[in-house]
Amino acid sequence: MNSVMMWSVFNVVIAGMLYIDLALGQRKAHAVSIREAAIWSAAWVGVSLGFCWWVAATMGQQKALEFLTGYVIEKSLSVDNLFVFIMIFSYFNVAPVHQPHVLKWGIIGALVMRLVLILIGVTLLEMFHWIIYLFGGILIYSGWRMAFGPERALDPEKNPVVRWFRRIMPTSTDPDHHGHFFVLVKGVRHATPLFIALLIVEVSDLVFAVDSIPAVLAISHDPFIVYTSNAFAILGLRALYFLLSGIVGLFRYLKFGVSIVLVYVGIKMLIVDFYKIPVGVSLGVVVGILTLSIIVSLLPSKKETVTGDK
Repeated sequence: MNSVMMWSVFNVVIAGMLYIDLALGQRKAHAVSIREAAIWSAAWVGVSLGFCWWVAATMGQQKALEFLTGYVIEKSLSVDNLFVFIMIFSYFNVAPVHQPHVLKWGIIGALVMRLVLILIGVTLLEMFHWIIYLFGGILIYSGWRMAFGPERALDPEKNPVVRWFRRIMPTSTDPDHHGHFFVLVKGVRHATPLFIALLIVEVSDLVFAVDSIPAVLAISHDPFIVYTSNAFAILGLRALYFLLSGIVGLFRYLKFGVSIVLVYVGIKMLIVDFYKIPVGVSLGVVVGILTLSIIVSLLPSKKETVTGDK
């Protein structure tokens, strides 16, 4: 199957799912329930696995393994985004009824940015092989920083993008924006706090892309596989947010699992000229590390055990 047909099938699937999820499912602004989020999360995972099956049938099992491994890595990294989203919505007091609206446009913007960055990354790898060592080093450093570095601080007032935006456009501080990104104040268009929240969501995704895109490029250099695995993971993030936002704190060791995955993938890139780790092995390692970190997270801590005994 030629590349035009592959991209066409992907675009039709994504357009159909987006229409159902974002257009039909969000005709009226409302707070997403756990049940609705669970249904959509299952739907996105099911469509992603179905697309993986299609990749296997049309492109071969190797490409399907690359897609699935990239999808799992991107999905695990996306969970870390949930903490940032929670902080952003809390800082700007974004009501639950308006959060799906922000995430919808945040995801659409992320898809465009990821496509551009992936094409740039693939082009650089094709032109300059040594870039793979740079990406490997970035991933190892990112893994170390995630595990042992300071917690990410959220201070929009110090964000250079937000400060630049406020210099070129007036910003309203009125929380009563009725879900609009822009409002007229005395005949002058102002951005609302909701738009500032969206802007920070986009900037945050750009920062996360620095980790996630090199990680998937370590699995495959095929732009179709890299982008589609990113896209399916990102598109399911909105539902995943509402499903896990209330319990995401329970997965206290997940970030250590993700950090180990980043280090592993970074090492995989650094040794690629000496030994190429099979994609199937990488998939097993990634799934094993993430599963173990989730199991350990769900086990009662020593403090909880002592409290329970009392």
